[in-house]
Amino acid sequence: MQVLVTGATGKVGREFIARLLSDPLWSRAQVLALCHNRILDETDRLRVIRASVSDAQAVDRALEGTTHVVHLATVKESPADFLDVSIGGTFHLLESFRKHPQARQLILVGGDGVVGHCFVPWDEPITEKSPRRAYPGVYALSKVMEEVMLEQYGVQHGVNWTVLRAPWIMEKDDFRYALSFGADQFGGPDWDTLISAEHRRQYAESGCVPILLDVKGAPLKRNFIHVSDLVSAMLLALDNPAAMQQTFNVAMTQPVDYGLVGAHLQRTRQMTPVTIETEFYSNLLDNAKARLSLGWTPAIETQELVDLAFDCVRDPADPRRVWYVG
Repeated sequence: MQVLVTGATGKVGREFIARLLSDPLWSRAQVLALCHNRILDETDRLRVIRASVSDAQAVDRALEGTTHVVHLATVKESPADFLDVSIGGTFHLLESFRKHPQARQLILVGGDGVVGHCFVPWDEPITEKSPRRAYPGVYALSKVMEEVMLEQYGVQHGVNWTVLRAPWIMEKDDFRYALSFGADQFGGPDWDTLISAEHRRQYAESGCVPILLDVKGAPLKRNFIHVSDLVSAMLLALDNPAAMQQTFNVAMTQPVDYGLVGAHLQRTRQMTPVTIETEFYSNLLDNAKARLSLGWTPAIETQELVDLAFDCVRDPADPRRVWYVG
């Protein structure tokens, strides 16, 4: 087995490769990492190709001898890059994959942008059968197009694809900084569009924790997944007949409730909760299909997510650097 990993140097790629290579179940697996801006150290079971998925010839070379593809490479809100990387890269992978008879499975880690994240209202849990309803922007559009491309290559060419649809992926101290009012905030929301600069300064200096409110005025319920749980789902889907031409929502069983987060941090770390009104919608990304078909269960729910992030002490050799905001 040779597993080609695109986007191999990101948080998911690094964790997946480390777990795959250390798992006795996959002791014979070889990894081929497609690296663009950053690089990994090669070992006897890990080889590196320095190229972009936008390079069709490089992708075709990488598929020689490859049995499984784990597609992680993506871009965020970059209109200049999303056609070449997200759309073109996925197309190159699929075109090469279908031409190589030894290729057995292409796994795409997609995103909940295809169903609108917290920007689109839902009156029921979001399942894999829910219609795609992307929010504005090229990132969500690219996630929709990637899923459709995989499905159609299954129809047209019999490609064995799997989509693992994940919400915002957390690791280490990510969630702590997602709650920060300071300049070190990770991701969104954009505080400057929701509160005054003075309030933001005061909240940052006082170590406050935000309780985001949804459009109905209730504490927002937003979907997350810890990288370790996502990788567990990826390993369960790998070479699994139950994953053939299937899409799975891979999220925490219960969405993060910002009211519970605020109460927990007030109780355990004496942080002061502050409520912030938003136009976001509370949604539930239903993971029942992954739990039933893959035998997967997320180990990290809200309280563990918070405690892991706030207890995280980084090694000096591992400073916090944000390569990709989501």
